[in-house]
Amino acid sequence: MRTISIFILVLFLGGLGCANDAATEKRAEKATSVPVAQVSQVETAYLLGKFDPTKHPSFVAVGKPYTDKPGMYLHKETFEAFKKMFAAAQKDKINLKIISSTRTFQQQKQIWEGKWTRFAKDAPGAEQRARKILEYSAMPGTSRHHWGTDIDLNDLNNPAFKKGGKYASTYDWLQQHASAFGFCQPYTAKGPERPQGYEEERWHWSYTPLAGDLLSQYLQTIKNEMITGFQGAETATKIDAVTHFVAGINQNCKQK
Repeated sequence: MRTISIFILVLFLGGLGCANDAATEKRAEKATSVPVAQVSQVETAYLLGKFDPTKHPSFVAVGKPYTDKPGMYLHKETFEAFKKMFAAAQKDKINLKIISSTRTFQQQKQIWEGKWTRFAKDAPGAEQRARKILEYSAMPGTSRHHWGTDIDLNDLNNPAFKKGGKYASTYDWLQQHASAFGFCQPYTAKGPERPQGYEEERWHWSYTPLAGDLLSQYLQTIKNEMITGFQGAETATKIDAVTHFVAGINQNCKQK
């Protein structure tokens, strides 16, 4: 009987030890893992910007002091993160002002077709004209601004953010601190690490915890043939807009 009792006690303690080991490993795993925001599967219309952010439950209006422009909307998570970054910047005497936020397919179409008409003389060929517009403007249905994750800050000219420019200190601050709040510059200077895509945009910042997942879903779901409904849309396939422009971003801004 004594032998059996000891045997049972050994089994119990051994099992308890295993349970403790498993719990310890689980806590260690939890402590070392980096939490990443998960975006549930969204409709194709959302990825293409074909929805109304003013009526979408995940979007909120952006007002003063964060922007001086009416009609600005962002995804709730993006806006909450931006407000924290805004407050931190204010403490360092840096003023961040949103000048462009969520843009729908129709809003992007207006921008695109305005340039399509304006560049007709200098770039008469469809593909040549599309590539000219694509230096700084996305085709409707391919813009990161559709997702409510991306913002343009303060100015739309790179020189303003360079040494001697009005917002040079703002750009320096963003480079040092934006990542702590989840923001990343998707369109850095083109080079070996980013050979494709739009030209550098120092004003454009993206909330990576959401945008990374949405980009992944976009690349799995959207094909060039689905990018339609505007002048010059036939060039999307020739240029491979999805691979070269939607995916042609700073690697640090992609899903981890």
